[in-house]
Amino acid sequence: MKQILQDMAKGGSTIVEAPAPQVTKNNVLINTTTTLISAGTERMLVDFGKANLIDKARAQPDKVKMVLEKVQTDGLMTTVDAVKSKLAQPLALGYCNVGVVENVGKGAEGFKVGDRVVSNGPHADVVRVAKNLVAKIPTNVNDEEASFTVVASIGLQGIRLAKPTMGECFVVTGVGLIGLLTVQMLRAQGCRVLAIDFDQSKLDLAKQFGAETCNPGKGEDPVAAGMAFSRGVGVDGVIITASTKSNDPVTQAARMSRKRGRIILVGVIGLELSRADFYEKELTFQVSCSYGPGRYDPSYEEQGNDYPLAFVRWTEQRNFEAILDMMSGGQIDVKPLITHRFKFENSSDAYDLLTTDKSALGILLQFDSEVTSRHETTIKLNAVATNYEANEPVVGFIGAGNYASRMLIPAFKEAGAQFHSISTSGGINGVTHGEKAGFAEATTDTQGMIENPSINTIAIVTQHNSHAYFVQQALKSGKNVFVEKPLAITHEELDEVKAVYEEAIKNEKPPKLMVGFNRRFSPQIQKMKELLAPIKEPKSFIMTMNAGNIPADHWTQDINSGGGRIIGEACHFIDLMRYLADSEIVSVQARRMGDTDAVEVTEDKAAIILGFADGSFGTIHYLANGAASFPKERVEVFAAGGTLQLDNFIKLKGFGWKGFKKLNLWKQDKGQNACSAAFINSIKQGIESPISAEELFEVAKVTIDIAEQLRVQK
Repeated sequence: MKQILQDMAKGGSTIVEAPAPQVTKNNVLINTTTTLISAGTERMLVDFGKANLIDKARAQPDKVKMVLEKVQTDGLMTTVDAVKSKLAQPLALGYCNVGVVENVGKGAEGFKVGDRVVSNGPHADVVRVAKNLVAKIPTNVNDEEASFTVVASIGLQGIRLAKPTMGECFVVTGVGLIGLLTVQMLRAQGCRVLAIDFDQSKLDLAKQFGAETCNPGKGEDPVAAGMAFSRGVGVDGVIITASTKSNDPVTQAARMSRKRGRIILVGVIGLELSRADFYEKELTFQVSCSYGPGRYDPSYEEQGNDYPLAFVRWTEQRNFEAILDMMSGGQIDVKPLITHRFKFENSSDAYDLLTTDKSALGILLQFDSEVTSRHETTIKLNAVATNYEANEPVVGFIGAGNYASRMLIPAFKEAGAQFHSISTSGGINGVTHGEKAGFAEATTDTQGMIENPSINTIAIVTQHNSHAYFVQQALKSGKNVFVEKPLAITHEELDEVKAVYEEAIKNEKPPKLMVGFNRRFSPQIQKMKELLAPIKEPKSFIMTMNAGNIPADHWTQDINSGGGRIIGEACHFIDLMRYLADSEIVSVQARRMGDTDAVEVTEDKAAIILGFADGSFGTIHYLANGAASFPKERVEVFAAGGTLQLDNFIKLKGFGWKGFKKLNLWKQDKGQNACSAAFINSIKQGIESPISAEELFEVAKVTIDIAEQLRVQK
């Protein structure tokens, strides 16, 4: 598979070869024939990528605020590393894809192999798209025409919000692709249309579609033109499809509107509104969200749950279908909008044109390669040694998300691991991060990688609900396993993992099992452990995690996907307390925030009390409702007349400790490197895994117990 990626750090787009994605539940796999470059959106992304850091910051003031807050809590260097890592992740371009269905996943049976379809898939010769974002193409609509479906749906959603009626007069401000398509759809609704733009060639097209025009670049006054167009009463509605930092479009829209007129924002503009303009006329102003209902809703887009037609008549998918029907019936004509055609292999020329010729409209990419050549599941990235020593860790990674690429892969590399394969379901992330890290190959055949005899160690960094399954598969293949927390998200999963592990360790060379509880390996925690070791009396702990808010619809909040944040993140502190206490957990109490209509998620605001066999006890405060400027993690220990306080793994203070007052670091260190090194060294040296399996299973069980206790709270 080949795909276009945008470099967000330095600018420029490239075609990257990657393993073909595998079809999954509620998805279809599509062989691309044609894609449309969205001139407005993609030009903006390309320009952003080429901008320097200062200009990038100016374009995203909200992100700058988040960065400054992170500096306060995590330190400058940690924040700089995080920003660089984020910018280093390339962006997949494109969302107007046409092709032929290659394979159909379970739950997507409404499609069949061979169907011609349109989707919001990227510029790639093979795409995997969720079923609710795919629509069948009528036989009398060709591929080039169908490629305009998604951008037309953006305009259609704006029209639906405006609710035009036959005979009303509407203004379309900014007649790029979306604007010109909006003009046609409004005309099909029986509306009179005035098009406003600075580009005369685009206005000529709008006139061809039946609109009157106004060119402010020639000195024409949009407000005066709107009033004249409406015969002096003010226009019924304005749909803004322009892209500009100026406030003029919304100001002009308000001033040319009649009383109780409707203004719909589809594009991106300045939004400093005049209250008087809106107040006196009781104007309605609404921002349209992309293709329609369902956009950014994981339940609809990712899980395939449709909205009932009787209650949500027009969803994203149904808007796609409506556009295709209008194309089929002749109400929408996109042929005049096609200005350029390029072979997919020459896409760099297309993007050069996009940034140099502002008049370019419909730029099509054509995909002509043999379909069979697109579906390789494994590709070579780097040359690698084939003769491995028996005790040398040869690693296959499953997953290449942000944590894997930024933290775990570099940590494994520094520890001396040899990288063999990196597997992802989509393929592209594996190539992006695998090539840079030095992996020999990237694949989408995860089971094949697990069974590869050249690989003796598997690292699992995927969504939480897949951890237990992959751990079992790796152990059954006799591989050493490093899995990011959690080990499992249910007791049933945990029991299955435990059973497979107990069977695996009967082998002549038993595999090692490790969970990424990195915090116990941080230098400051190691110092705390050293100070606490001589103390024989019970200890008291207070651990606070200022976790920050995560929306209720995020996958980590989903019990079935992420297991919830107690299982997904608070497990770190359960393990940490178990490590510092150095005693078995014998009692658990937990209380979460009470259910309230004012708070969407209450499980991630909880207090947990652990009791230990030696008499020690501790409280974990896991809180998602605090200030971002407050330290994210604080650990306090009280024992034998002394107190230790650790803030955010940067500053450690000792109170009442003979010979110890503080251990401050210049850069945050949560122990990721040391944790990975300990695991890799245990393989090299043939010693016990850094954390015993019994302790891993104990922490996993206690964590699940706590989550279940919180969920049944009255």
